[in-house]
Amino acid sequence: MAGNTFGQAFRITTFGESHGAAIGVIIDGCPAGLEIDPDFIQSELDKRKPGQSKITTQRKESDTVQILSGIFEGRSTGTPIAMLIPNEDQRSKDYSHNENTFRPSHADFTYQTKYGIRDHRGGGRSSARETAARVAAGAVAKLLLQAQGIEILASVTSVGKMNAPEVKIENAKDFLRIREENIVRCAEPETAAKMIDYIDDIRKKGDTVGGKISCTILNCPVGLGEPVFDKLHADLGKAMLSINAVHGFEYGSGFAGSEMLGSEHNDIFRKDEKGNIQTLTNNSGGIQGGISNGMPITFKVAFKPVATIMQNQETVDAEGNAAEIKGKGRHDPCVVPRAVPIVEAMAALVLADLWLRNFGAKL
Repeated sequence: MAGNTFGQAFRITTFGESHGAAIGVIIDGCPAGLEIDPDFIQSELDKRKPGQSKITTQRKESDTVQILSGIFEGRSTGTPIAMLIPNEDQRSKDYSHNENTFRPSHADFTYQTKYGIRDHRGGGRSSARETAARVAAGAVAKLLLQAQGIEILASVTSVGKMNAPEVKIENAKDFLRIREENIVRCAEPETAAKMIDYIDDIRKKGDTVGGKISCTILNCPVGLGEPVFDKLHADLGKAMLSINAVHGFEYGSGFAGSEMLGSEHNDIFRKDEKGNIQTLTNNSGGIQGGISNGMPITFKVAFKPVATIMQNQETVDAEGNAAEIKGKGRHDPCVVPRAVPIVEAMAALVLADLWLRNFGAKL
C-alpha cells in the first residue's frame, strides 16, 4: 500500500493498525545533534491519547512510546529514528457486527473495493489510531523548530455552530496553559465550558458533532516554501487534509477573502522599529507566493462529525443487500479536543521539512 510516507528532507513513514500489536513511525532525515526529550514526546502523545476525559472515547491506551533507534546519549545521531507505541486495550469483538457490513461514512466500502480485503477491527489502517504515530514524529519536528524559536499553537475554536471569540496570543506559555486547563482545549474559558456541556449532551444522545481548530505559527523565518507545487500553504493543506475526519482547510483570510476587494485584502508592507519588513494586516496568513513572509502563519481546519454514532442506521452488506447497523464500542462524540496535537504535529512536520529544504535555496 502506497501513501504511508510524508515529507522529503524530513521524512516519516508510519505503520500499524488500530487493533494490531502496535503502531509506529520511522523518521528519516532528522539532523544529528538535536537534543531529544522523551518526556516532551510523551507529553504530546498524552494530549492525543484516548480515555482522557468524559468527552472523548473511553478506550484506555497509555500510548507509551518506545524509542528504538536513532538516539544516543539524548541526541539524534542522524540515522533513522524508530518509535513504537504498543496497542493495549483493543476490543476487536466490538467490531464483529460490521465484518460484512459497510458503516455509513467510513472507509469500509472504499477499502474493500480497492484492495479486496480490509481489517474491519476499528478500521485497521484507516483508523485515527494511526495519528498517534504522527504525533510522536511531530514532537521531534517540534523540538527541531523550537531550537530555531518557532512555536506552533493550535486550539479548538468551534464545536458545531458554537464559535469562540478570537484570542490574541500574547505569550505562547500562557496560551498553552489556558488551553490545557479545560478538556475541550479551547483557549477561551467561558466558551470552553459551554462546548464541554454541549459535547456531553450530544454524547448522551448517541450522536456526534464536528468542529474547527485554529492554528498560529509564530517566529517562522521568511523564505520557507518551494515553488511551484510545494508551496507552504499547499503542503499545509495536504498535511491537514490527510488527518482523519478533516473536511476543510483555509489559511489567512480563507474563504472570506473571496468576498473582499483587492484594496481591502492587500497586505501593505512597512518597516518596523527594528528595521524588519512586515505587513500592516495579515490577510495572507503569513504566506505570499507560497513562501513564508515572516508574519504569523494562520490557518483553520474543519472536522466533520465522527462517523460512528450510537443510533440505528440503514446501510448495505458486502453483497449489496439492505442491512441495518448501530455503532458499538468506544468512540469520540467530537474529535476536535484530541485533534489539537495532531494538527500541531502535522504543521511541525511540514515546517521542519521545508526548513531543511531551504538550506539549498541560495549560496
